[in-house]
Amino acid sequence: MTNATPARPLAGKVALVAGGTRGGGRGTAVALGAAGATVYVTGRSSRTAGRSPLDRPETVEETAARVTAAGGLGIPVRVDHSDPDDVRALTARIGAEQSGRLDILVNSVWGGDPLTDWEHPLWEQDLDTGLRLLRQAVETHITTSRHALPLMVAQGSGLVVEVTDGNTARYRGSFFYDLAKSAVIRLAFAQAAELKEHGVAAVAVTPGFLRSEAVLDHFGVTEDTWRDAIARDPDFAYSESPAYLGRAIAALAADPDVLRWTGRALATWSLYKEYGFTDTDGTQPDFAAHWADALEAVHGPLGEPL
Repeated sequence: MTNATPARPLAGKVALVAGGTRGGGRGTAVALGAAGATVYVTGRSSRTAGRSPLDRPETVEETAARVTAAGGLGIPVRVDHSDPDDVRALTARIGAEQSGRLDILVNSVWGGDPLTDWEHPLWEQDLDTGLRLLRQAVETHITTSRHALPLMVAQGSGLVVEVTDGNTARYRGSFFYDLAKSAVIRLAFAQAAELKEHGVAAVAVTPGFLRSEAVLDHFGVTEDTWRDAIARDPDFAYSESPAYLGRAIAALAADPDVLRWTGRALATWSLYKEYGFTDTDGTQPDFAAHWADALEAVHGPLGEPL
């Protein structure tokens, strides 16, 4: 059925990375491709349909090309995951093209940065903006799982990954941001409870200090020159590329005993110890260890994993 090898453990597997245009979604799509998977890359930014409201240059076609270059097969599909009809059409297409197969679902839709208010408490925030963040960052995940999970249930196997920020109950600094990132952890927990009897695992996974395209732009550096920004922010020395998150998720997807993790909130800084993967520069960033060493005295404990 597959031609999987140790170098390509996901050969023959089919993945959907929802929100794969940039950031952790892009890193995950490419890592799954490098492991041999066929990856449907979705998002709102497309060469043909134009940019999303984020107005960034990355596109689903660009990510899909990187998936193919890494050794997999990237299939770009412009999808608005807040539109149930769009998502329904997407999963129907995957089912038709892949003979009903879907092995990996990564819910990485975010797009909430311009909607996040880091300066004000809830009672001083714009309510419409905050609720729009929740619809963009939580409802999209629910909608995607609702239409994708029947493929996994029918085949009796699979892995659902909810990408979040942080794997503890620690407050994340802004009411709606915290609610969104906490909610997707609960989505993983709830899906795990319903899916386990069908042989499907569901987990949440968080990166550490992620060097997304937007973060690199903020510091005025590139992935090749990112260390130049350490002088401005010493914590940036402990950051990680989107590929590190991707390699963590690819390792989970290739684990024949992945059900042992189901219902858990996991992190790159613990998964590298389990699976031995590295970042693109050969390092193994551990932001939790850096927090304990350098930040806990000021900001308090990071908190125990959920």
